Amino acid sequence: MKNTRTPLVFIVSTFFACSAIFAQATPSAQQMIEQLKVQPVPEAARKTRSLRNLSVEAVDQVAEPTSSVPSAPVAKPSLSLQIQFEFNSSQISPLSQQALLNLSTALKAAELSASKFEVEGHTDAKGNDAYNLKLSQQRAEAVQQFLVQQGIATNRLVASGKGSTHLANAANPLAAENRRVRIVNLD
Repeated sequence: MKNTRTPLVFIVSTFFACSAIFAQATPSAQQMIEQLKVQPVPEAARKTRSLRNLSVEAVDQVAEPTSSVPSAPVAKPSLSLQIQFEFNSSQISPLSQQALLNLSTALKAAELSASKFEVEGHTDAKGNDAYNLKLSQQRAEAVQQFLVQQGIATNRLVASGKGSTHLANAANPLAAENRRVRIVNLD
């Protein structure tokens, strides 16, 4: 007679191990606030140099305006969350409830309460591009709806599906970390 208990024990222990790992990886609301709030520009970066002992001379022609070199774009504060969904679905897994509850708490905090956010849905590269784009949009909308149900104003959230166009792990297009939701502060 074949022992059927071993696979069941393995499945159950794997489930609890994955749950424990996921629970440890869930950032707190305070960590999310720190990650998403707009950081003030350092005082040194705000100061401009003054010109002293400048003399002006008359010139015959007006100098052509020079174009200034634009400063490097500043990345908007963002947070990537490994939100679990049911297979091939936009149904949020119970494993991700705590992460989304922490996110809703963070978005209600004074530091973030006036900000607008983009909820980006991402997929891995399995499947065709059109399907991945549609699924990622549905998942972004599912997270947006969850946050609205937690009291976040709809006008503060924009859901957008990115499909598999911005892989977190380009070396392994099928890696789990590519299946994620990214929250971007739009302010």
